Amino acid sequence: MISRSKIFASLSRLQLSVLTGERSLTTASGPLCFYASPVVAAEPLKKKKRIDPQVLKQREERKKRRIEKSIRRLEKHASQLKPIEELEAGATLAREKGFRERDQVNLNEPEEETRIALMKEWSRYKFKQQLEELVMIERVMAAREKALEELRKESEELYLEAIQIDPSLLPFRVKGPVATPPIEGYDAPDGEYIDVTRKWE
Repeated sequence: MISRSKIFASLSRLQLSVLTGERSLTTASGPLCFYASPVVAAEPLKKKKRIDPQVLKQREERKKRRIEKSIRRLEKHASQLKPIEELEAGATLAREKGFRERDQVNLNEPEEETRIALMKEWSRYKFKQQLEELVMIERVMAAREKALEELRKESEELYLEAIQIDPSLLPFRVKGPVATPPIEGYDAPDGEYIDVTRKWE
């Protein structure tokens, strides 16, 4: 019977000899369990092109000048705010500004007091009108609730009929197909999108 030390010695020699070939054999989990690793083919490294140091320096200088130029442009426009188109008046309105401008009216003291009194009276009138409307709405709603309670005591069927929505309040009628069958061979267009957003730098 072969001793264990001889087996290990022969296996280590076998492993060393196989490593020099295309495949390597290892005994990972025991002396009798062999695993073959896949062939790893390497490619020779590409030869690097030698670039003139002067050309590299010029490229770096160009990149640096470009960055400095963009920084200067940003600093120049830093104080300018992005205009809001909705708040800008058109060129027509700017031309007609003098024509549309009203003259300042200087009121005397009695006229000013009269206008202030009118404004106060108008405010009181509108406040009173709103209160009356709110009271009237509350009164109508309370009367309706009371009438419905009385109707429910008399007849449950009439009550259920009374709380139904009246379709004649909003007379709207639509007639047409509820589902349209697909058209054979019709290629639906994706639509087109034109971006008209103004660019600000």
